[in-house]
This record gives sequence, C-alpha cells and structure tokens, in this order.
Amino acid sequence: MQRVCIQLQVRPERLDEYRARHAAVWPEMLREIAASGRRNYSLFLRDDGLLTGYFETDDLEASAAYLATSEVAARWEAQMAEFFGLDDGRPDQNFVQLPEVFNLEDQLAAAGD
Repeated sequence: MQRVCIQLQVRPERLDEYRARHAAVWPEMLREIAASGRRNYSLFLRDDGLLTGYFETDDLEASAAYLATSEVAARWEAQMAEFFGLDDGRPDQNFVQLPEVFNLEDQLAAAGD
C-alpha cells in the first residue's frame, strides 16, 4: 500500500466555489476515484489556497492510468482546471507529490510495538 500526499494551489479568489463544488462531488466521479484504487482520500484547503490531498492506493501508476482514460474524470478535471491556473493539463496530472518522512504505524512496527 502506498500513502500519497499531494499539493496544488487553488486560486485564492475561487476558494468558496472550490469548497462548494467539493461538498457535492458527482456520484459517478466518486465511483471512478474508488474504481481507480484510491481509498482513504481527503483534501485539505488552507485559506491562502494551498490544497493538500492524501490517499492510499496499491499502485499509484495504475490508479493514475485508470483516471487518465476515464471520461467522467476528464469531464470533472476540465471543470476543476479553472480553479488552478495551470498552463497545461489536468489538475489530477499536475500535482506535486510530497515524500513521506514519518509514519507512526511504520515506526511502531519497526520498534516491535
């Protein structure tokens, strides 16, 4: 299992609308995210627009490939692109992935607890 943490920058003037859209994500998009193998998925948004996401997956490449070919994900990402001001591509393909430097359960297991 891979733990994945991502970051993107939402345009600060669009935060309220971004929050509203994510309060009611399309049911078919929710199903596509789950079908891609992502679980325990959460997004966190700072008041300055810094968006941090976390999810778990067995295979990040396979999950990304699934979503890249999904018509539902393409429609959702096309609508979300306006919130990010990206020069090219979909938000779900242009995030910064943060390296994990600490995990409590992993260290407890290594310590024999």
